[in-house]
Amino acid sequence: MECIITIEIGTNAVRIMAFDLAGNVIGSSKGSYPTFHVEPDYSEQDPDQMFITMLYVMKNLLNEKIHPSNYRIISICFSASMHSVLPIDKHGVPLGNAITWPDNRGRKEAEDLKNSSIGSTIYNSTGTPIHPMSPLIKIAWLQRQDQERFKKASKFITIKTYIIQQLTKEYFLDYSLASATGLLNIHTRKWEDAALDYAGITSDRLPDLVPVFHSLGTIRKEYQKSLGLPDGVKIIIGSSDGCLATLGGGAWEIDKATITIEDSGAVRVVSETVLEDSKQRLFNYLLTDKYYISGGPTNNGGVAFEWFAKQFGDFKNLYDVENVMQHLVHQAMDSRPGSDGLLFLPYLLGERAPIWNANARGTFFGINIKHEKRHFIRATVEGILYEIYSIGKTLEDHRTINSLTANGSFASIPFCTQLLADIFNKPISIGVNPDSIAQGAFLLSATDLGIYDSLDNAAKSVKMATTFEPFKQNNPIYMKYFELYERLSVKLREEFSDITRLQNEN
Repeated sequence: MECIITIEIGTNAVRIMAFDLAGNVIGSSKGSYPTFHVEPDYSEQDPDQMFITMLYVMKNLLNEKIHPSNYRIISICFSASMHSVLPIDKHGVPLGNAITWPDNRGRKEAEDLKNSSIGSTIYNSTGTPIHPMSPLIKIAWLQRQDQERFKKASKFITIKTYIIQQLTKEYFLDYSLASATGLLNIHTRKWEDAALDYAGITSDRLPDLVPVFHSLGTIRKEYQKSLGLPDGVKIIIGSSDGCLATLGGGAWEIDKATITIEDSGAVRVVSETVLEDSKQRLFNYLLTDKYYISGGPTNNGGVAFEWFAKQFGDFKNLYDVENVMQHLVHQAMDSRPGSDGLLFLPYLLGERAPIWNANARGTFFGINIKHEKRHFIRATVEGILYEIYSIGKTLEDHRTINSLTANGSFASIPFCTQLLADIFNKPISIGVNPDSIAQGAFLLSATDLGIYDSLDNAAKSVKMATTFEPFKQNNPIYMKYFELYERLSVKLREEFSDITRLQNEN
């Protein structure tokens, strides 16, 4: 028996899944690692800790599920979260931690670039909105604010590039992940000169570019032996988590979109052309030279609800976060749509689409003496989903969306999925495998192996487990609250800036 392994280097965890060649999941394993917030705007991770976690999780899965069942691994495909930057020296040694996507320390650089004459040129060329999330801004910040590390850096790579190099000795970056850096021209598929000039680097300080189907070299002998991998296993560089979530979500038709909510979240559509947004609210990333994945991301998905759970949940033991979150969701069901007049702006990590405001802050609005814990729980969930809807609403300025698929651990909670259907007033389907990133990586590998003759047919193979139809009576209620939510998000812009300034003065 043969199988395909997918490795997802996620925001807070590595997830490894094994599929048989028919696409059935035969095993999965997960291992977490911390994100360090040494200052309010800083988000960093230890790349070696991530690599060791990946090896540990991989070895456990292989030893517990794959080797005892005599499966032969024929392909391994990678995915990773976007927008990370890791400076390394000439020997390949990391110069500190990796800077990850929620990092907002480059807000001034982003604001200056966005307001300059070259900002729109870079956005139109790269498809990446000007925001502190992008490696373009992170490298520019290093060049201006951490010159010693900037000068020592031989290359600026992604976490995915680092982990692949540790396994295979090769420095590569796929076009798909590169298209989320703000440094790649998505039309020519070459590093964009204007972006390189702004960041203060030349292309030789970035990894070599390859397609998502690129086959990497063999795994280093010591890891091959430790993991019990046979010779000849094909290692596929793969893509970004967002692009693969869209492929694995199966929403490949022109009138469909995919919602992903894990720690962060996004709404995405697939197209053979770029979605041109004059307000620069949407991204356009490459999957292959034929397909663009367009949409908008939020910083504040499941991470906002997990924050609430950690602060206000009832813990029986320190590591019981998932059970606590389930209990909170159950309590939220005792409140009515709209949380009896309580609104939550979920901007705990600033915000990306559609407001693109790194200064945005979390806010409960409308608190009165009658509000109880259950109202705050439901308001938190509703606020996260209002933000998702605001991205979908922006996408509908460019595309008609008649139905959506939802994936990710938060989006796949039935209570949350039903709320999404009610807020969007459209049917929301959940796939048989709710982990659409792994599903997308499997489909990419399976297409590479010839199991599918195209990504189109691979996407069409995705089966839905259930569909949530909207409760029509709830949508008008949510739309009234959403209109206020949207106004507050814009009206508080000056106050968000002021509170950020005061915080940084202390």
